[in-house]
Amino acid sequence: MTNRPQAADDGPGVGDHGGGVWSIPVPIPDNPLGHTLVHLIETDAGPVLIDTGWDDPASWQALADGLAACGTSVDALHGVVVTHHHPDHHGLSARVREESGAWIAMHPADAAIVRRTRDSDRRQWLGYLAEKLAAAGAPDSHTAPLRAALAQGRDGTLPGARAALPDREIEPNELLALPGRRLRAVWTPGHTPGHVCLHLEEQHPGREGSREGTRERGGQEGGAERSREGSRERQQAGRRGGRLFSGDHLLPTISPHIGLYEDPDSDEITDPLGDYLDSLERIARLRPAQVLPAHQHAFADARARVDELTAHHAERLSDLRALLSDRDLTPWQLAEAMRWNRPWEQIPFGSRNIAVAEAEAHLRHLVKLGHAEAVPGSAPVTYRATG
Repeated sequence: MTNRPQAADDGPGVGDHGGGVWSIPVPIPDNPLGHTLVHLIETDAGPVLIDTGWDDPASWQALADGLAACGTSVDALHGVVVTHHHPDHHGLSARVREESGAWIAMHPADAAIVRRTRDSDRRQWLGYLAEKLAAAGAPDSHTAPLRAALAQGRDGTLPGARAALPDREIEPNELLALPGRRLRAVWTPGHTPGHVCLHLEEQHPGREGSREGTRERGGQEGGAERSREGSRERQQAGRRGGRLFSGDHLLPTISPHIGLYEDPDSDEITDPLGDYLDSLERIARLRPAQVLPAHQHAFADARARVDELTAHHAERLSDLRALLSDRDLTPWQLAEAMRWNRPWEQIPFGSRNIAVAEAEAHLRHLVKLGHAEAVPGSAPVTYRATG
């Protein structure tokens, strides 16, 4: 790969981040996010993608054109590392594998969601969603379209059922098998149960001791000794900084959705917001020199962004506790009262479902902290403040 496209900060074009790392904007149809930043990392075994983008003909063409701008092609790809299962990240994985033979790696928790989606029937999911929303206090007017679809007997697969099952499992804290690179998986659950960030434990290009500027050269007296010492120094420096492919976990100005991803056949009570907050701290301790997210743009100072997101969720939890101190409320009523990027009346059907899931995620964390509890015998379930 020899072509050098425009600099990474020049806008939404293909970006060369240096050190064998590129970003390719892949469009998301009819979505205000605009595109997913698919990242390409060069390895000694061939180029590897981090995420693939949405499954759409225009998105596929954008990915292919972006790879060409990076001096490579789909059929040259060696592998795909998926940060999480959402369709704007995992959607094109199956086609990439079909065209290239590349392997696909994903955390097992998200692979389980992909498998469940592939095996589930649409009617089964509609029934589960209608019951879950009703239990959260959704009015009959909101669940009516779901029950109508059930009554009409619309079978079929769920959206995302074509998503590829991975060939490899990502092991948290392990280096991925990418020859010539040090890319470590960091499990960051919250946005999804199996979300991973990827820490490139190599110094940022252009800085002293960068990967390009410190390749060992043989044929000199004491070369092997210096090579080993240099390797240890680079590994230590990379762990102190390096670059972080953050997926949706850490974005420069957007707070990622924290909702519920539960198996309808499981009784496990999860705490996705607690998981997310713990994961944020894990990332802050890495102190990456640069963050390469899947949306918006690259940025520095991960610690500052982690502090902003932590404060955002602390404020939201405080607001919810104040609402519950006034009166008992269902998750639906809490979602109606929460602050969103537009008034509740303007939020469409599907987005309201997402909002209610986020309200429930915050409620669960309040309960875990001992600041709220479900009112015994309430149906739909209502919550009240405690402590």
